[in-house]
Amino acid sequence: MTDTAELVASLLERVQVLEDKAAVHEVLTAYGPAVDAGDADAVGRLWAENAVYDIDIRVLEGRDAITEMVRTAPHQDYLAEGCGHLLDPINIRVEGDTAVATCHSLLLRRVAETDSFRVWRVTANRFELVRVDGSWLIQRRTARLLDGSAAARELLGRAGR
Repeated sequence: MTDTAELVASLLERVQVLEDKAAVHEVLTAYGPAVDAGDADAVGRLWAENAVYDIDIRVLEGRDAITEMVRTAPHQDYLAEGCGHLLDPINIRVEGDTAVATCHSLLLRRVAETDSFRVWRVTANRFELVRVDGSWLIQRRTARLLDGSAAARELLGRAGR
């Protein structure tokens, strides 16, 4: 290979990684607006068919179960009262057709009496994504409440590995 060919190949590989990271970022940042809009179908489209959402309080298995979560209580109650799901800057690592993203998430809920919001939950999150037919989908989300537990710290500590 010539130096030019090696340079072009290297640049193409680096551009692909950047495009993949941007695509993963778009998937993850679409979740909050979709879930807060109550758009269960939009939420469902972000997940692989056999996805797992492992929250510290329960485990949802499959895209249909995750979609149904948006349509039912307590999520519908949160929407009726006012809420917001926010992710902080996301650490994304891509390896071929898989990616891992680590971040914090905050669930804000409205306090009607004071016309304000309070942070109701802060969790550590690990998203595992797969490329399916050219699109990135969430395969697994593990969320652990930041309550001082080792599980939440360990999950965040894996971001750089």
